[in-house]
Amino acid sequence: MEPSEKPSYAGSVKGKTGIRRIINAMRYSAEGFAAAMSEQGFRQLVYLNIALTALSLFLPFGPATRMMLFMASCITLIVELLNTGLEAAVDHTSMARHPLAKRAKDVGSAAQSVALLLLAVLWLMALWREYGLNLF
Repeated sequence: MEPSEKPSYAGSVKGKTGIRRIINAMRYSAEGFAAAMSEQGFRQLVYLNIALTALSLFLPFGPATRMMLFMASCITLIVELLNTGLEAAVDHTSMARHPLAKRAKDVGSAAQSVALLLLAVLWLMALWREYGLNLF
């Protein structure tokens, strides 16, 4: 780099190594989580998954079923975090109506719908197995 060139923000962050890099990554993750918590939809999903996790611990499920239900809850949160980031990136690029922006947001929403469907199906299967006909 030429002495007159100023390093970009991304370059200055990516140049970190060792403990400093880990500390920065943890701080960015905390900031991302705080930003997501400012979104009503994400907060509702967090509350739903806290309730479902507590319920899974209360009901007489085996450890494998509890783990499966917990993983499905985590998947819904991960997909919502990615969807929120995608929407923020699209909105940052342009607030104008554009078919590709709509498609990007719709696909992110569809991914969240699939994750929620997975969560619902796994809960129904777990409940059916424990309290209904033991077909699974």
